[in-house]
Amino acid sequence: MILATALRAAALEAGFDLFGLAPAGPTPGADRFAAWLAAGNAGEMAYLARGAENRADPRLLLPGARWVAMVGVSYDSLAVPASTLSDPSRGRIARYAWGADYHDVITPRLRALGEWASARSRAWVDTGPVLERAWAEQAGLGFIGRNTCLIHRTRGSYYFLGAILIADEIALNEAPEPEPRKVRAGCGACRRCLDACPTEAFPAPGVLDARRCISYLTIELKGSIPSELRPRMGNWIFGCDVCQEVCPYVRRYAAPTGWRAFHPADVERAAPRLLDALAWDRDGFNLRFRGSPLKRAKWRGVMRNVCVAAGNWGDPVCVPLLERHAHGDDALVAEHALWAIQRIKVR
Repeated sequence: MILATALRAAALEAGFDLFGLAPAGPTPGADRFAAWLAAGNAGEMAYLARGAENRADPRLLLPGARWVAMVGVSYDSLAVPASTLSDPSRGRIARYAWGADYHDVITPRLRALGEWASARSRAWVDTGPVLERAWAEQAGLGFIGRNTCLIHRTRGSYYFLGAILIADEIALNEAPEPEPRKVRAGCGACRRCLDACPTEAFPAPGVLDARRCISYLTIELKGSIPSELRPRMGNWIFGCDVCQEVCPYVRRYAAPTGWRAFHPADVERAAPRLLDALAWDRDGFNLRFRGSPLKRAKWRGVMRNVCVAAGNWGDPVCVPLLERHAHGDDALVAEHALWAIQRIKVR
């Protein structure tokens, strides 16, 4: 048996910014997640429906599991000026993807912490069938906001979450950490995230229709982006931060992470020039983004997004490069390049 204080200390010593514990049991809000899936809000992310029974109760993933330990790792970075990120001649990348792939960075430390805590443990950084946000809220790491993100009341929402299932008993030899004074939990009457979403991806507070979310459209969607949503995507080429950027908790409390792996090596990792991006070939892309989350979308997905961003920029200087893609060997990229050319020419 280990002490909760010892586990917390070990987590913080390992570099995790947030730590919390919750007794293992039925997942809070699993019924809402099932309803969300049934409504089709997951789009093409069929993997979310696999292992639904495990998501409903993590004890099925580790028989005898007694605790769910949750950690949070900040990925915030203030190294890139807002004026650069909003420059329409640049393609914008979501903040979490400015540096190294978080799976590669966090997973080894998380597994090591789990092995230290228990001979029987399992750990994931969003790669297992665990509803991390629900368990993070249950463990006291924050509350789930109207934008569906987990929000810490004095640190904001720029956090990766990791989960450890622990089969051994843990002695709760400490009282819960006191909540910071004069900081109320919850969104109150605020709806800035809902109103700011460029694609109106929130049909109701706390409900995200992934099929309209820019993060989904630029990463998870493998085919053609709906034409009616393309003009709303602005210069985003991988992910989106809008609903977090406008959040009062983020605007007031967010601070740069100490995990240097998540800082951009240069401004081009956060907002590459579209003219440069349009010239990337497959080998050049793979070399540039080796070890980056952008590899998830692959060259064709990112280039599809770059073409849309170029069309939204509207500068005719892009046309020769777009024409090269329009007559290239990738039909998906060609379709979006043709759309961008037409959008530029009608302006």
